[in-house]
Amino acid sequence: MESQVRGGTRWKRFAVVMVPSVAATACIGIALAQGALAASFSVSGQSFKVSADKLVGTGFSQYGAIDSGYTLDGKKTAHPVAVSAFKSASITNMCQSVVTPNIPLLGSVSLTLKAGGGGTPVEAENLYIDVEDLSADATFKGIDIGVAGKDLNKGPGIKDGDSANPYGFAQQAESATLTDVKQTAWATTAGTFKLSGLKMSLSTGVKECY
Repeated sequence: MESQVRGGTRWKRFAVVMVPSVAATACIGIALAQGALAASFSVSGQSFKVSADKLVGTGFSQYGAIDSGYTLDGKKTAHPVAVSAFKSASITNMCQSVVTPNIPLLGSVSLTLKAGGGGTPVEAENLYIDVEDLSADATFKGIDIGVAGKDLNKGPGIKDGDSANPYGFAQQAESATLTDVKQTAWATTAGTFKLSGLKMSLSTGVKECY
């Protein structure tokens, strides 16, 4: 079975169960190259934007969860997310940006990370992305929509430590291909994350990937 979708998801209200949707995810996050992270952690007070020309993933799964963390002034908060997971993923021309606001004497400072250009894509294994907003063109093969979270078996299941309802709505596919990817995320974890042609830069002002 093959399904295509183009669109975005903007979360305003969220229970423990993800709103049913065929909208898929894309990925990328902070440059991780040390193996799997701890199962759970408190997210920072800054989301980050990611864009990519193309993501090709195998063993895809997606479910709803809550990311607990902090605001930039140290208050506790929580974010509804759609967790997208891949057994393996290949990402072409990846860009990641995060903006730190209100730095004394400097104002906003932007961190930009680019990799996967020049013909050698970024490669990731056991990749989890906690997504708040996504737009892309997407094609899925062997897709199952409406699976209980605990029964995900085509891709990685619910990550240990995630605040997710194991009986809630989830979806999965044998493979997923996403193009013209633009997303906002709160966290990324991966077993391995290989960034070819990595370039990182800092600049004053707001300079994001899109």
